[in-house]
Amino acid sequence: MIKVLSIFGTRPEAIKMAPLIKELSQNPHFDSKVCVTAQHRKQLDQVLEIFDIQPEFDLDIMKNRQTLTDITVNALQGLEKVIKEVKPDIVLAHGDTTTTFVASLAAFYNKVPIGHVEAGLRTFNKYSPYPEEINRKLTDAMADVFFAPTELSKSNLIKEGIKENNIFITGNTAVDSLKTTISRDFEFHTAELKAIDYKAKRVISVTAHRRENIGEPLENICRALKTIVTNYSDVEVVYAVHKNPAVREIVYKILNDTPRVHLLEPIDISEMHNLMDRSYMVLTDSGGLQEEVPSLGKPLLVTRTETERPEAIEFGTLKLVGVVERDIVNVAEVFLNDMSEYNKMANAINPYGDGHASERIANSLLYYFGILKERPADYVPTLGKPK
Repeated sequence: MIKVLSIFGTRPEAIKMAPLIKELSQNPHFDSKVCVTAQHRKQLDQVLEIFDIQPEFDLDIMKNRQTLTDITVNALQGLEKVIKEVKPDIVLAHGDTTTTFVASLAAFYNKVPIGHVEAGLRTFNKYSPYPEEINRKLTDAMADVFFAPTELSKSNLIKEGIKENNIFITGNTAVDSLKTTISRDFEFHTAELKAIDYKAKRVISVTAHRRENIGEPLENICRALKTIVTNYSDVEVVYAVHKNPAVREIVYKILNDTPRVHLLEPIDISEMHNLMDRSYMVLTDSGGLQEEVPSLGKPLLVTRTETERPEAIEFGTLKLVGVVERDIVNVAEVFLNDMSEYNKMANAINPYGDGHASERIANSLLYYFGILKERPADYVPTLGKPK
């Protein structure tokens, strides 16, 4: 059996690793272990509960007003002990968080092979997104096997000197998660979500909390939302507001008590996915939602100046609208006024997955360790929603 230690620490990582962990646990060739750093605590626990994942190791490192240095030092010390105890054949890390980088560093220090899930994403600007761009580049510098979601991600890795034979194009596991969370019969447990008439109203789901947007960019985003909801009487905005005090101060200062704007505490991933599925469109500065929303057939406005997921622009599944108030309003009005433009984006091909990325990663690991003799086929985007 291949002993796999999956390490993650935040809600986004958990969402994307959960279907892979389930896939590994069901395969008799794998001895799957899970370690969480709990870089995020409450939001991580929500995902673990929804996907029924019980980690063998929980470092519980989160503390109030933690810095990147705090996370790095505490996670590295804890993971050193876990890796020495487990003695895994491979460590799996996901994406671009500080936990991802530190998990790879701890594995490297112990000469354990590293598998990077969601490898090869790049903006080529080390401060945007910060610190994610450097986290994923450093992880790829230490990794041994690379699970790239797209052909472009693979190309980025090859340009950095990675051997092509160690790169597998798998699609993104974020799309796999939707199969678990979304249901036509889903009932919201948050009262405000339950009360919205999704058939009569055009709901815009919102998330915005990136470090580089805190300050004037986030103020512009909030003012744009206020303008949109004022100009369209059938629009309702649902904004699940991040716990970061700097985010909450701006959001509540501008949007609190605005009619038809619902400012919610962070909601669990099942509610978030089903909210987006019933929304008219989504506005976000998130990376993960750029992969998920196209599979729901909803227009997606990304409030960033650049993206590490340019395939979405090429395939027409998102609009990069920046952080200028007027620009955000103008693009939103296109999709509120022009159904031909709306349908064009809603029906675009999702380049990020078909719901089977976890199976491809598991098979790629079997090939890497010599159990499968035939190399698994790469993921190729095709028309239609994941099944």
